[in-house]
Amino acid sequence: MRASVIGGGTITDEETRVAEAIGRELGRRGHTVVCGGLGGTMEAVCRGANAEGGETIGIVPGEDRSAANEFVDTAIATGMGHARNALVALNGDGVIALSGGPGTLSEIGFGLVYDRPVVGIDTHDVPGVESVETPAAAVDALEAADR
Repeated sequence: MRASVIGGGTITDEETRVAEAIGRELGRRGHTVVCGGLGGTMEAVCRGANAEGGETIGIVPGEDRSAANEFVDTAIATGMGHARNALVALNGDGVIALSGGPGTLSEIGFGLVYDRPVVGIDTHDVPGVESVETPAAAVDALEAADR
C-alpha cells in the first residue's frame, strides 16, 4: 500500500516523534510513504520509513528534485507550488494527516475528494477524517480500509 502522510513543514519535537513513528510503522509493514518531500512532517516520516527499510516518494512543489529531503528515495518535481498537494493525496491509497496548517487542510480535502480513507492524529477536525490516537492505530485503520 502507498500511504500519503501529510502535516506541517515546521513542527514541534513531539510532532516530529509522531511523524517518525508513523514512518517506522509504515516501513516495518512494507508500505510506501508518499509525501510532499520537504521538511518537518515530511522529513520525519521519511526518516522513520528509511530506518525500517521502507520506500519513500516525495512530490516536491518546485522544479528541482534535489530540493527533496535526504530521506526521499524517489523525488518528483512538479513546478506546481501548493497545487502539488492534490498529487500527494492522489498518489496514496490512503492518507494519514498530522498537525499542520492550511496546506495540510487542503491535502485532507483532496484525499476526501479522491475518495481516499483519511486518518488523523491531532489534525484538523473535518467530517470524513477518522481520528486515532497512535501511529500503529493510524496504519491499522488504513490497512483495514485498503482491503
